[in-house]
Amino acid sequence: MTEQPIGVLVMAYGSPNRPEDILPYYTHIRGGRAPSPELLKDLEARYEAIGGSKLNQISMAQARSLGNELNAAGDGRTYRIYFANRHWEPWIPDVVRQMAQDGIRQAVALTLAPQGSRMSSDAYMEQVDAANRELGEPIRFIKIRSWHLEPDFIRAQAQQVEAALTRFPEATRETLPVIFTCHSLPQRILTWNDTYPVHLREMGEAIAREVGLKRIDFAYQSAGRTAEPWLGPDVAEKVAELAAQGERAVLVCAAGFISDHLEVLYDLDIDLKAKAEQLGIHFERTPMLNDHPLLARALASAVRRALREAAV
Repeated sequence: MTEQPIGVLVMAYGSPNRPEDILPYYTHIRGGRAPSPELLKDLEARYEAIGGSKLNQISMAQARSLGNELNAAGDGRTYRIYFANRHWEPWIPDVVRQMAQDGIRQAVALTLAPQGSRMSSDAYMEQVDAANRELGEPIRFIKIRSWHLEPDFIRAQAQQVEAALTRFPEATRETLPVIFTCHSLPQRILTWNDTYPVHLREMGEAIAREVGLKRIDFAYQSAGRTAEPWLGPDVAEKVAELAAQGERAVLVCAAGFISDHLEVLYDLDIDLKAKAEQLGIHFERTPMLNDHPLLARALASAVRRALREAAV
């Protein structure tokens, strides 16, 4: 009898594929509340400025690369990759049901975001659990909450930092400020002793050790437009602070992201770059990992470790 394949559910945030998708997408991330005309117009303008989002295609390609890496290992297992989005098609509940229909009984679930948080990675897993509870025979899911210190992930990010450093004069690289960022979350996560800020710092420090960086700092970006306070400092505030101290160059490594998408292509490449130029700052950011081969290796390592720890 052929051994039952192990399912691997790879989950991403999702993005609108076409301009007409932006309203339903924005409504979904707002919990079903439609945005005001002003907010919708602003988001449409941002997507237009970056030429539309390719996040779904990039995320699916990353999932495929993970599958190729796992199945090429020759560890005696067969892996079947499934891809789902939290805020767009294919939806997580639909994909979990499809996994069950395909006969998957054992699976690993992970998100395409390295750090863990109750409001990010845990929210994906809650959708998995809710869909799984509705199945006649639930799938046994092993959940990877974070993979932010996988050695190949750190090496990949270090390579991106090293590549970006070459855009600065060699004499300035040793003392160049490098800011590590991830997506901001509401400040209330701090009352939960959430791991999110810890993981950002751990990622940045590990990458800095790999590269040998002398000056690093941490900030958040892309805060939501709600009345409640969000984690800070915002990266634009941090760049302004450095400018006030006399700095004239800065490198940003958005270590909390692994794909080119709106928060990188607009918030950093357009918005932050313009603010930095106004301050007389030479701004650069590290390339996103996207199809970097070490990313697939890092994710595969996380999957195999999760299976070992679960004794599967």
